[in-house]
Amino acid sequence: MATENCDAVNMDPDIELLSDEEIERDAEAYKEQGNVFYIKKDYTEAFNYYTKAIDMSPKNASYYGNRAATLMMLCRYREALEDSQQAVRLDNSFMKGHLREGKCHLSLGNAMAASRCFQKVLELEPDNSQAQQELKNAESILEYERMAEIGFEKRDFRMVVFCMDRALESASACHKFKILKAECLALLGRYPEAQSVASDILRIDSTNADALYVRGLCLYYEDCIDKAVQFFVQALRMAPDHDKARLACRNAKALKAKKEEGNKAFKEGNFEAAYDLYSEALTIDPNNIKTNAKLYCNRATVGSKLKKLEQAIEDCTKAIKLDETYIKAYLRRAQCYMDTEQYEEGVRDYEKVYQTEKTKEHKHLLKTAQLELKKSKRKDYYKILGVDKNATEEEIKKAYRKRALLHHPDRHSSASTEVQKEEEKKFKEVGEAFSVLSDAKKKARYDSGQDLEDDGMNMGDFDANNIFKAFFGGPGGFSFEASGPGNFFFQFG
Repeated sequence: MATENCDAVNMDPDIELLSDEEIERDAEAYKEQGNVFYIKKDYTEAFNYYTKAIDMSPKNASYYGNRAATLMMLCRYREALEDSQQAVRLDNSFMKGHLREGKCHLSLGNAMAASRCFQKVLELEPDNSQAQQELKNAESILEYERMAEIGFEKRDFRMVVFCMDRALESASACHKFKILKAECLALLGRYPEAQSVASDILRIDSTNADALYVRGLCLYYEDCIDKAVQFFVQALRMAPDHDKARLACRNAKALKAKKEEGNKAFKEGNFEAAYDLYSEALTIDPNNIKTNAKLYCNRATVGSKLKKLEQAIEDCTKAIKLDETYIKAYLRRAQCYMDTEQYEEGVRDYEKVYQTEKTKEHKHLLKTAQLELKKSKRKDYYKILGVDKNATEEEIKKAYRKRALLHHPDRHSSASTEVQKEEEKKFKEVGEAFSVLSDAKKKARYDSGQDLEDDGMNMGDFDANNIFKAFFGGPGGFSFEASGPGNFFFQFG
């Protein structure tokens, strides 16, 4: 066996005995076969044959140029760049080598290096239209980069996305542009798009710290803070000096801790502390839209407990502005509107909720709000008598006695005509309110929001004077007497 192996080895050196002419011929043959596969668009086989040609004749610039063209078709631009650079090192006058090197630089987003390559082509061939066009493309990319930098500083993330989209039309393999676009998409709240861009890069390069950072950023902005921290930590392992990942990781941890402190204080009934903690959490990262929306809503809940209803409404509005789909914020604001008797606004919010989620609970809330709105448009008999809605029968009688005597026409007989008319109107309203609230059946219907006139109770048929007389014991039961200008007292007979 050992002898056979030795014989086999002794046969191989015959290859080394090929003449330079034969080696060149074989290399050319491999190149020609590569060309055939290239024309057929079988770039993998073309790559294999160009590689064989290079192995046979490693000093031939055109072989590297051809393999570079093949690698470009396979979107392996970094390898293509190396072959193009090797080609022009072997032959600095190799125009196609400089052109391909420029295209690789351009595809990878290095517009300055690309420009130098295209200028070299134009030195060799001043009328080369392809180089002229590619040079313009490189200049456009530089301009888009400049605009994107300004846009990012101004937080005009839509502008940055626009610029990166335009730049990527020529620099399709530039991870830097893709990452910047993905970061801005995340900052715009377009998380699925941002995730998609970052994931595409990670499929090619699983250790790309920038892509890991963007994945974490999307999770962080979607309020998945624990998972986000894992990606930030992984990004920092790949690139310990990644400032954005470090800052995001610190913010995520701080935001989670402060929010949890606020929740704990709320559960313990320490509402003032909870309000302050949620306020502090809101200052940590203005870019975290989803978490900040929840923090505003949480603070609104605390505000309503502290009777800061207008502030609570404002916080809910801020939450909705950040996240228009945030049902909990609509519900909280609607309740605050109802508590402050802003019934139309409350109904509007409940309608929005019910249109989004048609549940029995939301339907009930909407109907209740609509009823309160309807009731608010009638005369408020409780308000007219100056009593609470839970007032007892005795409290209602006491209130009537006071208001009826206060607004009785006889008491204002010496007043101006306008005052007399106003007091007479109030006297009638007091009588009307008492006639309803002192009657258990009418009161029940009134409290339930029913229209009393629809139930055959015509409120225009009663006489306020009759009610007054009946209450105070009939004719001669009382009289008003003047004791001086504008002063009256009454006495019972």
